[in-house]
Amino acid sequence: MIQERKAWSLNGIIGLGLIIALIAVGAFAFIQQQFIIGIFLVLVAACLISGITIVQPNQSIVVIFLGKYMGTVRREGIVVTIPFSVRRTISLRVRNFNSNRLKVNDVNGNPIEIAAVVVFKVVDAAKAVFDVDQYEQFVEIQSETAIRAVATTYPYDSFEDNDLTLRGNADEVSNELTQELQERLKVAGVEVIEARLTHLAYSTEIAQAMLQRQQASAIISARKQIVDGAVGMAQDAVARLERDGIVDLDDERRVAMINNLLVSIVSDQGTQPVVNTGSLYQ
Repeated sequence: MIQERKAWSLNGIIGLGLIIALIAVGAFAFIQQQFIIGIFLVLVAACLISGITIVQPNQSIVVIFLGKYMGTVRREGIVVTIPFSVRRTISLRVRNFNSNRLKVNDVNGNPIEIAAVVVFKVVDAAKAVFDVDQYEQFVEIQSETAIRAVATTYPYDSFEDNDLTLRGNADEVSNELTQELQERLKVAGVEVIEARLTHLAYSTEIAQAMLQRQQASAIISARKQIVDGAVGMAQDAVARLERDGIVDLDDERRVAMINNLLVSIVSDQGTQPVVNTGSLYQ
């Protein structure tokens, strides 16, 4: 694999001054009828002119001469590099790639739709040019492949608090996706800065059924929490009444009071008290 190295380059201002000087001396040589020297100096100036290139900030120039990699120029501004060479410009700026919405199956086999944004930049221009063909397309394909790979290792959602899920553990999933992408893209000289999910949903054919399942699970969880709290409140109320000596309850009345307290607390609607005013025939 090719490793990036520095190519020969000359400061552009110095190079332009040298070119102007060579042309001037060559012209003077022609005037003095020293044609060989004049032609030689003009040819040298023309060679240097062919090596003039401009490097923008956060760009690099990969220099290729006669099919051989000669190095990379990262010095911004105007420079003079190897004459008659082929120069390819590679951007080193941070870029985003938004994947399409992919339809995959999670670890439980449920079809889901998932998409992500990948933030990346090129850190090795030589690898981006020579080790892969069209590195931008390589990034796109490998990103979608990594998204599919990560999505198939987690369930979309889970009703166990200790399970990692795509919906409930976005940070963990993003970190794993970033690591997976970095392993795949390092061959192209690309550094993955961040990868984060931008879309996550059940596929349309099961979305309604899964929504009902989530609603049922939420109701069950809420009911369980309400019952646990109601039992604790009833126990505390009975224990406090007996401890303070307010009432002296036998087992039957204690059970009745706890039953009434649980009904009052757990009921969805406000309870209506029944007042015993005595029997008509007492």
